[in-house]
Amino acid sequence: MMRYKTDRFLRILLIVLAVYGFATSALVFVLNWPNPIGRAVLCMAWGLILLWCIGVGLVSMVFKKHIRRFVGPIPIRWPVKFVLFCTGMALLEEAVTVTMTNLAPVFGVEVGQAYITASANYLDVVCLHSVVVFVPMFICWAVLLRKIDYSPLEVMFLFGLTGTLAEMSMAGLQALASVGFWMFVYGLMVYLPAYCLPERAGTRRPRWWHYPVAVFLPFMFVIPFAGAVHFLHPIKIHFPPITS
Repeated sequence: MMRYKTDRFLRILLIVLAVYGFATSALVFVLNWPNPIGRAVLCMAWGLILLWCIGVGLVSMVFKKHIRRFVGPIPIRWPVKFVLFCTGMALLEEAVTVTMTNLAPVFGVEVGQAYITASANYLDVVCLHSVVVFVPMFICWAVLLRKIDYSPLEVMFLFGLTGTLAEMSMAGLQALASVGFWMFVYGLMVYLPAYCLPERAGTRRPRWWHYPVAVFLPFMFVIPFAGAVHFLHPIKIHFPPITS
């Protein structure tokens, strides 16, 4: 019963965040329309919204049971399967973002004048900037899910908060204003993998303190990987700063 109430609350909250994210993204797009570079960046962001947040989001909702029936019988231990599935979703999300960056000429600017990824090279982005850092977070969640029975919506929401905090660490407090956007960018990476989990003996429903732990603990898993990646590849962004 408690899980049902929590999931019902999260559904309502996610709908509110979706409406808020759509509205704020539309407003910012209109306000930046006269600026060709700002307009191009926001066209890229809207490409991500349409293809990932809405497209993949709808597929996740409509076909989740079919996907679970397909994924369930795959003969791999569920923690490994979960991490691989999350990684695959992250790779798909980054395929969309890198495509948007490379479509800069379609949006009226040169590649590198406007961008939403650290590079126009997909392998560089996923291996040296983004997904390589996400994987430890997915491993953290696999560890948490061995003992705690978070629902798929809880996993989605909590990882969305983690992603929002990660964006804030790079872009400052302004990223918080886009929580409705980041919630789905990050949350959809883990929703289907969590939905496809089997019944796990010995798990228990989370207590209140398990929720903040799930938001912040992934950063502890990331630190060693992020340090190693930065040592091997210290370039944060391969483009010059975006100017008006």
